[in-house]
Amino acid sequence: MSASPYPAGLTPEMVALAGVSLRAKRPRYDWSAVARSAQLPPPGEWRTWLVMAGRGFGKTRTGAEWLTEEVQAGRMRRVAIVAPTAADARDVMVEGESGLLAVGTRRGFRPTYEPSKRRLTWPNGAMGTLYSADEPERLRGPQHDGAWSDEIGVWRYPDAWDQLQFGLRLGTDPRQVATTTPRPTTLVRSLVGPDRQDVVVTRGSTHENAANLAPVFLEQIANRYEGTRLGRQEIGGELLTDTPGALWTLAMIDAARLPADTILHLTRIVIGIDPAVSVGEDSDETGIIVAGIDAAGHGYILDDLSGRYSPNEWATIAVSALDRWQADRIIAERNNGGQMVEHTIRTVRRHAPITTIHASRGKIARAEPVGALYEQGKVSHVGSFPILEDQMTTFVPDVVAQSPDHLDAMVYALSDLMVQTVTTFARSY
Repeated sequence: MSASPYPAGLTPEMVALAGVSLRAKRPRYDWSAVARSAQLPPPGEWRTWLVMAGRGFGKTRTGAEWLTEEVQAGRMRRVAIVAPTAADARDVMVEGESGLLAVGTRRGFRPTYEPSKRRLTWPNGAMGTLYSADEPERLRGPQHDGAWSDEIGVWRYPDAWDQLQFGLRLGTDPRQVATTTPRPTTLVRSLVGPDRQDVVVTRGSTHENAANLAPVFLEQIANRYEGTRLGRQEIGGELLTDTPGALWTLAMIDAARLPADTILHLTRIVIGIDPAVSVGEDSDETGIIVAGIDAAGHGYILDDLSGRYSPNEWATIAVSALDRWQADRIIAERNNGGQMVEHTIRTVRRHAPITTIHASRGKIARAEPVGALYEQGKVSHVGSFPILEDQMTTFVPDVVAQSPDHLDAMVYALSDLMVQTVTTFARSY
């Protein structure tokens, strides 16, 4: 006779009852009891809930909680989870500290994550698919009854939003939440327009979530950014429009903008580089902009590959772009790096075609002729480049708070293509 699996004196019925009692004492997870009011979905009829707030507000937690609640209640069975890049979808929306796996665990409703399939499956059978806004075509065709889109203010291809809307057609009341730090892109501005009766906007600042943020973080951002335009946007959550006196306006850029998939016939393509002078968390980014020109003399911004890189990383990215775009040459500033800039590139590819620029006339003298080209409608952005466009629309002559790295790289590229008199060139072959 086998030994009983239960402790002496206890019957299976007694153990079962004890389990029920213990579960009854365990408090039920209730997001509405701990969330701030701004983190809870608004009442009424709406299709899109736009949460536009400063860094650290709790946007990711808000999006993850809302989507999980809808799925757990059975109101959504097929959902889209869209981030600026595939890595963002994985690292922030799914695996992040406030992402869907963490929220699901707290609710006792944790989904199974299959990275290779870009899929989440919840205990009730509902499925979520991960998408990158960098790949709009993946959203062409799939149907959903709900969606969570994160950081739409930095989506490079607004077409990803359009394709998502076409597929949001399952069920009787398909809804979506979009969470973002405010940036005055065409997409964001279209959602906050007065004619959008289907959109409800929630705004908020970093300070509203101070209780859950490290004091040193709040102190650092307050000391460095409070009172600045960047602080108003990234901390205060303000959607800022054109800066008085700026060389570029959003209307100017939008007027000549082309869809990301536009087919062009270009006569020349160059890679503009503004290398950072230091490497570290607080260093400037290295600006890397791909630009071209057609036979009619019209210029195009084709790609923005800028980022915070080591010298070998930015050189590798620039050379890869040289190949991918079949570009004629790299245009790099050598004021701070001297011959080191050219040496770094040639370490990656010995015979890469390089033009090094000594920017002898300053930022304003370099930027003004390029700004004039935009005013004349002679430059088009092929797609959307939020960070570059933010730097452009906030660059005011004589009021330069920091090095606009994306903008500088753009100016170098277009100057070589269209305004070669702007700078003094030192050609190297």
